[in-house]
Amino acid sequence: MAKKISFNVVFASDEDNSFPASELNNHGPTVHGWRSSESSSLNTHDIILRFHQPAKIYRIQLLAHQYLIPEKVELWLHYSPKSMPSTPSSQYFDFLGFVALADNSNTNYKSRELQSVTVTPRRGTHLKLRLIGAQCNELNQTGQISLLAVNILGEDLDVGNGNGDDQQQLNSSSTSDAAPLDTATGELALASICDDLLFSMYVEESIVHYIRELEMRKTQAVNAERFEYARKLKLCMTALRTAGERLGRYSLAKRQAVQQEDFTTAKLRKEQMEMYRSTVLKQLQVQQLLETQGIESCNDQSCEIYAGGKPSLPPAPSLQDVAHALADAALSPKSQSQQDDKSSTDGSLGQTSNDSVITTTTAATPLVPTASFSTHVANAGGWRKSHDELPQSPRLPSRHSSPMSSRQGSLRRRNKSVPRNSYEDYEERAIPTLRQECQGNALLEADPNRGRSRLNDRERRQAALPILVFGNELVEQFYSRQFQDREDGLMRLRNFLKEQELMESTETNSNEHAASPNKVARSAALLLHRAVRDAVYSVFNQATETVRVMFLEYVPGRVSPSEVARCVDRLLPELLAKSGDPSARLHTLAQHTILSIAACPEVAEQHLVAPALSRSVGSGTHQRLAMSRLQMLEQLVNTQGISTDKHSGLTCRALSECGCSGIHHPAEPVRKVAERIILIVYKMNPRLVRKQLPPDDDITRRNLLYRQLFTEFDKLDLERKQELMEETNKYVVAVGHSSSDATTSHMDKASTSSDASRLMKSKSGHGPGLASSNGYNSCNGKQQYNEQLKRSMLSASNSRKGSASNSESTEDNTPKIHCPFCDWSCSGNDASQLDRHYWKTCPFLTKCPQCSQVLEVAALNYHLTTECDAKDSYVVCTRCTESVHKQLYELHQMEDYCRELKTGAARCPLCHDDVHLPQDGGWKLHLLSTGGCPGNTRKKNSKKPN
Repeated sequence: MAKKISFNVVFASDEDNSFPASELNNHGPTVHGWRSSESSSLNTHDIILRFHQPAKIYRIQLLAHQYLIPEKVELWLHYSPKSMPSTPSSQYFDFLGFVALADNSNTNYKSRELQSVTVTPRRGTHLKLRLIGAQCNELNQTGQISLLAVNILGEDLDVGNGNGDDQQQLNSSSTSDAAPLDTATGELALASICDDLLFSMYVEESIVHYIRELEMRKTQAVNAERFEYARKLKLCMTALRTAGERLGRYSLAKRQAVQQEDFTTAKLRKEQMEMYRSTVLKQLQVQQLLETQGIESCNDQSCEIYAGGKPSLPPAPSLQDVAHALADAALSPKSQSQQDDKSSTDGSLGQTSNDSVITTTTAATPLVPTASFSTHVANAGGWRKSHDELPQSPRLPSRHSSPMSSRQGSLRRRNKSVPRNSYEDYEERAIPTLRQECQGNALLEADPNRGRSRLNDRERRQAALPILVFGNELVEQFYSRQFQDREDGLMRLRNFLKEQELMESTETNSNEHAASPNKVARSAALLLHRAVRDAVYSVFNQATETVRVMFLEYVPGRVSPSEVARCVDRLLPELLAKSGDPSARLHTLAQHTILSIAACPEVAEQHLVAPALSRSVGSGTHQRLAMSRLQMLEQLVNTQGISTDKHSGLTCRALSECGCSGIHHPAEPVRKVAERIILIVYKMNPRLVRKQLPPDDDITRRNLLYRQLFTEFDKLDLERKQELMEETNKYVVAVGHSSSDATTSHMDKASTSSDASRLMKSKSGHGPGLASSNGYNSCNGKQQYNEQLKRSMLSASNSRKGSASNSESTEDNTPKIHCPFCDWSCSGNDASQLDRHYWKTCPFLTKCPQCSQVLEVAALNYHLTTECDAKDSYVVCTRCTESVHKQLYELHQMEDYCRELKTGAARCPLCHDDVHLPQDGGWKLHLLSTGGCPGNTRKKNSKKPN
């Protein structure tokens, strides 16, 4: 099995005095590697390593610097038997290959790259590393390069003393066996996990020694079939690795304190390492597992600490705890000496020198952690974390920094504002693999705050207003690395917004809730802007729910319009980006949230959402994003209707331009939604839509897309034409009979015209009010109705004059009475018959339930709220626009027929159905068709007498 090959650096073409090449001989947390000279003009740097004895090489590992990175590293191998003299001039190296290193810009130069290269098994005694070029970046302007560590994995060779043996070994190198592989993982089989560079660079040396001994014990236990003992050894090694990484960071901090000549901190770091090491070894029962006194039967039995899988580690002591422990240990010998002084007659025992006190303190130190350290942790209340557990924001040093240089500083200043050294910043953060594998579970179990980090200066400046409004604890939850903390923070923010109305009603408010609604909304928008970008779905779900609560419950009636616009401008772009996510649950949730924001009255009044959705859709827009935008725009058109305000984004021109750009999208689902939007606009303004499209000719119809679209246009035009023709024919008949009656009886004409004029006046007077209440604002309904009535009467008069001679010869002059609203007619000249028809049977008319006035069905809603004697008891429903009694308003909104009114439609007060095109004959089709209005009782009694 492969193991670490020991070597020494024998040659380096260039080096920095503070970072010599001899640093590559050792591995550990405090090693800072080799670095080229700053004033060097060489483009290629060579480093030659000599093995302690010839070896067969399987793998070479290189650990690069975070920003002093070479472009590539070439690997050369040389083999020289001991019988042959070897000098740098006589050595001949075989080229093995090269390793290309990344520029590390994607990690902002904060991570180190580890390259592991598996080579064909070759024998060698020297390895040459040729580092070529330098990755230029903002932190490396001088072209320096660095190499932090080199590790060689292979097997030692037993080379004989004779020349024949050496030559035989050299000849058999070409037929060497393949590298040993692990049968479980397929990777290179290592003799010990401690031989891996990823392990040895981050684990403290004394812990590495313990792990090596435990590995040997585990191999012996497996051979002896002591499987319970082997399981305990495996769990103990895993826990020791986590503790070793922490001790490695403590060792690095101790070295930094020594370089800064801060010997007080160095002493505390040393005692901290001893306390934590002894506590860990005692809790994990390492000495018992090593069986230094022989086989112990208790190791073959289960115990509490190893019963539940990976054992838990003790909490790490902070520097304050170490200082208190040392003070207590120093005071205890003094009190004991005073008692001895009182009991002694000569007082010789009470005279203790300072040297003896210091010796006693040092000797008592390993016994302190079990008593005094746990006491201080308990007194801390469970909320204070140790200084070394707090995640620090790494700061990049200048390129001239050196770990060998001495700096001035103290523990107090370094804990507050002085920038920490780069090596300490980096080494105290575990690399992602180790953090997830070794530290994650132990830290989460030991720390109830789940790794919540403090805010750095930049984050505090960004979140200054939220901290002032909501408090530091809630804001830290939003910036936490644990998604559970972020979820809790969103839930707390949502509860705060829901309870704000109750808080405002009370007179005594706390300082936390004393902020104005505008500041609360702005602070919530700042936090939610960070939350809606979260990659965890559960956090994003909580964020969208909080956004809906904010705009639908908190904003209405509290926040100023300008602040609402600022909040929407901050959140809407992020939600639009999420609406284009390939995941169905993400983009559906984002669409629902955007539509909920658009439903807020303050947002709808300022038209903040629709203009962002009605922008033109380019052919390069992603299919999911374009489809989401068009679907939300279609939903807004169906709920809010087409508007005439040019800033609303829902005008006919804006919708037609958006739809015409969408039909050219390469994705078919996007084109389908765009076609539906164009058809909605075409019903309102056909001429404008036709101008946006190519001319309707044979050449254009060759395109399948335009052919389908123009076919739908033809169907809509045919339906509109048929409705207008039916309405025109009915008005022609009504006007013709009224003119014939006028020539026979002046009294009949007077009575008929008076009744008709009264009802016509009522209808024409109610037209605009009804149209505006129903949301039909795209055109003036009163003017269109009057113009259409004039055209119908003129065409009826012309047809009557053209057929006057024929009608006089074929028809008799019997007087008849006709209803101007329906097809009812009656022979005779009795005006009372027409009044009875109006009062009882005309399906176009109805009685007011309050004042019993006869009026048109279309004008009933307007009459109840504006003209009726009981108008103070009626209100207009904001959802369906019907007139409802105030006492029945809540029950009315619970009914199924109380729904949103479609664009350009009216609501029938009898059957509660939508009446399409109410100004273009829609009411006649609804009331006088074969089926008729389902809620109209007069359709059964209406008869057409001869």
